[in-house]
Amino acid sequence: MSESYSVMTLLICGLLIFLGIHSIHIFANDWRDRQITRLGLMRWKGLYSLMSLAGLVLIIVGFGQARTQPVMLYDPPMWLRHINALFTLIAFILVAAAYVPRNHLKAAIGHPMLAGVKTWAFGHLLATGMLHDSVLFGAFLAWAIFDFVISRRRDRATGTIYPAGSLQGDMITLAVGAILWGAFAFWLHRSLIGVNLFA
Repeated sequence: MSESYSVMTLLICGLLIFLGIHSIHIFANDWRDRQITRLGLMRWKGLYSLMSLAGLVLIIVGFGQARTQPVMLYDPPMWLRHINALFTLIAFILVAAAYVPRNHLKAAIGHPMLAGVKTWAFGHLLATGMLHDSVLFGAFLAWAIFDFVISRRRDRATGTIYPAGSLQGDMITLAVGAILWGAFAFWLHRSLIGVNLFA
């Protein structure tokens, strides 16, 4: 068991870096504004992107290493694995809603990207029972829940209102989300992660 924990060091470090850099606006928003003023917006974005990429690489490499020494926490039934496909579809639609203008999801919840991450992570926690899966998806789920709550509270405090949704925006959101989900579920997930979702 101790070897399994040690092999997850890179994964945990990657999560700390990636989720940490994406939490600056939660815990140190004033500090971020000062750094942007001091460094300039483009330089700040460059450093932010570089740190995010470093964290993501560590997550990918660390997750791959952890999979070589799996520790099973629980054995999910097959029907949960199939339901995860539905959770992932919903997650892709929510993520699409963050970028498609004037859709009702964005108007209603304000932060569909975070809602999509929550849905994706929760579905995968239900469908996977390995220790490394629980560390990865549990960390993303906890971060997304906390960020969503803080972001919604900040919206209420500042009186932020998002543009009203439209039927056209909803249709584009559904189409983009479904297409991206299909490409990922039937092709990219197997080629990049090595797992066939429908096997």
